[in-house]
Amino acid sequence: MKIEEKHAGNGSLAGKTQVYGGEKHQANDKPAANGEAEVRVKQEAYGKGEVPRKSLSLYSWQEIQKHNQEADQWLVINRKVYDVSGWADRHPGGRRVLNHYAGEDATDVFRAMHLELDIVRLYLKPLLIGELAPGEPSQERNKKSQLVEDFQELRKTLEAMNMFSANLGFFFIHLFQILILEALAWLMLWCFGNSWPITICISFLLTISQAQSSFLQHDTGHLSIFKKSKWNHLMHKFVMCHLKGMSANWWNHRHFQHHAKPNIYPKDPDIDVGPLFLVGDLQPVKYGKKKIKYIDYEKQHLYFYMVGLPLLMPIYFNLQSMQVMYLRRYWGEIAWVSSFYIRYFITFGPSYGIFGTMLLIYLVKFLESPWIACVTQMSHIPMKMSKEENRDWLSTQVLATCNVEQSFFNDWFTGHLNFQIEHHLFPTMPRHNYHKVAPLVRSLCAKHGLQYVNKPMLEAFGDIVRALKKSSALWVEAYYET
Repeated sequence: MKIEEKHAGNGSLAGKTQVYGGEKHQANDKPAANGEAEVRVKQEAYGKGEVPRKSLSLYSWQEIQKHNQEADQWLVINRKVYDVSGWADRHPGGRRVLNHYAGEDATDVFRAMHLELDIVRLYLKPLLIGELAPGEPSQERNKKSQLVEDFQELRKTLEAMNMFSANLGFFFIHLFQILILEALAWLMLWCFGNSWPITICISFLLTISQAQSSFLQHDTGHLSIFKKSKWNHLMHKFVMCHLKGMSANWWNHRHFQHHAKPNIYPKDPDIDVGPLFLVGDLQPVKYGKKKIKYIDYEKQHLYFYMVGLPLLMPIYFNLQSMQVMYLRRYWGEIAWVSSFYIRYFITFGPSYGIFGTMLLIYLVKFLESPWIACVTQMSHIPMKMSKEENRDWLSTQVLATCNVEQSFFNDWFTGHLNFQIEHHLFPTMPRHNYHKVAPLVRSLCAKHGLQYVNKPMLEAFGDIVRALKKSSALWVEAYYET
């Protein structure tokens, strides 16, 4: 199908649609009586001068859904069809997150993940190949159009309420807290020496500082502090690379996949924890039927305490971050991360030596790990996990996440990730606004029959182990089935 766009006298673009095969459709998806469908296309800003003559194609969802392969990726955003196949490798958020939405409507995820839309649309413009045919709905037919419209209306309401505007004072107080904790650790060492009691106190101060740095880098990685993306990116490098000693690019590429398709096999890397752990209902049955037993999965809920909690940060995340930096040649990030180790050697090296300082660094990561593991897993491991079901944005996020009850301590201890539902729906929203929008989100979920889960923190921690135990029982049943 082709639309011939011409510059009309009133400044708009008008044209006639030609449908291959001679079949024409009206908005109700039935053949048109007059044999033609009139399509009006908005004029985009091309700067000064004449708008060029341009040919766009019209596509059905049936055609778009065929382009969902690694080397053939089409996306639909606001009814426009984009071929991102050749550009995916240059996508700042990584190519995989684009592939996760290939052949689908990506309107809501596009809006959720990007900050400066005018700049992002400049990248999209040369990738535009057409738009949805007039008879096609704005999203796939399996999605509830009213639910999608209600969610988009909610977002407009929140934007009008300035819920996406950050209180810079809040975040700078948070950064000040981190720096003060590190300064206190050094002052204790300088004033009282490196005895065991002092070393233990220093380790706990640095653990709190590192955990709170994890939450702050999460804010900057999601572009939720500054209005300009470049300032968020710079702050992210400082916090993630310099304060924590890990790769910001590695975190972005991994974490954005999780946000795009939470708890979806195999698109969410956060639930790809095999062969050490089996989570959800599908993976344990798959391993069990194939008689796979790398470890005694029947006891995975027990060794989670000994392996999963303490080793997530110092071993799994840290080594994976280093591997990605080296293999992808992120030389700039390697320099940033080197500054983390240099700072520690300058600060603590005179008292502990090189080997002692390395032990201190990894002791702190070891202590931080259970904190971060519990906070990040309590909202997802107990929730629904499935293969791709191509749900709308609201349903995708709400079914895969849950909240933890609000209190001053819970907010601080979790970095406001106790409002996981609101965070997943609006990743660029500053976290200090989550509690304000939560009642509106809860109301929308109730309207459309979606369960909005909110639980006490200790119950949420316990649900991680209970979910692992349930998965282990599924593996046992499938493994020993004759």
